[in-house]
Amino acid sequence: MSRVLVVGAGLTGSLCAALLRKEITAPLYLALWDKAGDIGGRMITASSPHNPRCTADLGAQYITCSPHYVKEHQNFYEELLAEGILKPLTSPIEGMKGNEGDCNFVAPQGFSSVIKYYLKKSGAEVFLKHCVTQIHLKDNKWEVSTDTGSAEQFDLVILTMPAPQILKLQGDIVNLISERQREQLKSVSYSSRYALGLFYEVGMKIGVPWSCRYLSSHPCICFISIDNKKRNIESSECGPSVVIQTTVPFGVQHLEASEADVQKIMIQQLETILPGLPQPVATICHKWTYSQVTNSVCNRPGQMTLHLRPFLVCGGDGFTHSNFNGCISSALSVMKVLKRYI
Repeated sequence: MSRVLVVGAGLTGSLCAALLRKEITAPLYLALWDKAGDIGGRMITASSPHNPRCTADLGAQYITCSPHYVKEHQNFYEELLAEGILKPLTSPIEGMKGNEGDCNFVAPQGFSSVIKYYLKKSGAEVFLKHCVTQIHLKDNKWEVSTDTGSAEQFDLVILTMPAPQILKLQGDIVNLISERQREQLKSVSYSSRYALGLFYEVGMKIGVPWSCRYLSSHPCICFISIDNKKRNIESSECGPSVVIQTTVPFGVQHLEASEADVQKIMIQQLETILPGLPQPVATICHKWTYSQVTNSVCNRPGQMTLHLRPFLVCGGDGFTHSNFNGCISSALSVMKVLKRYI
């Protein structure tokens, strides 16, 4: 039985795992490792520590799909809509900019439900808090080590973490990355920002006419979501949840600050925009060091093959473009090259 490891429990990694299970008919052991404590990557959905049914999307807020991708990725959208994982965005968003023909979608149960759906389809064994630090070529297999010192061998490895994290890996992989590939990986850049989830008491109402609002000139906050309103969720068991995201300049300026200090500033700034909000019952602050891809690998190849036999390949939106469709395109590119060599 072939042993396959996917590194990264975001959209690209989970979809690669699901497509592998679907396309490869031979017996397959499939493992997925992620350094975080939860699945989702940049589509993570946080739960209130007081009530796990109260959730907030701290990463992706909604999906925008152009007419081109509605057609190209039709099967993926139809499946997720049929399963109730996605639904059309109908609530008002103030300041939203879009192009004619665009479709927008939300995830009623939060965007991590998309990841959970694909992981369930894959049958992969998921290991969280597994931070990959080294990859060695040993007996024609990949020996993959974590920061705890544990190591396992695999016949095939798919890396879907951000490009800077790939470049930090040690072991034989350092010499397997060509100079040209190294320069391409170094060329990938990301924006940085913070997101703050605020959870409120049951019965509390936030009296604004919008579900989300973009702020074009605020020095700290660029986006506010009344998250349950955005997803059209009304529940007598959950209070409202609010997500605020900072501007990129603020994120870069405070990248080395403590999350507690950043959270204090964000709450103070929110008070100037929505005065009179009561104290939340819980808060979760998240630093996105790698928020969105601002510059991807030249020509957007969708993947980067580092070694053929045994197979080692990189994927993710750093090889396409930074959104839901970019991740789907990358997963499809990874699968295309995999099927050629397996």
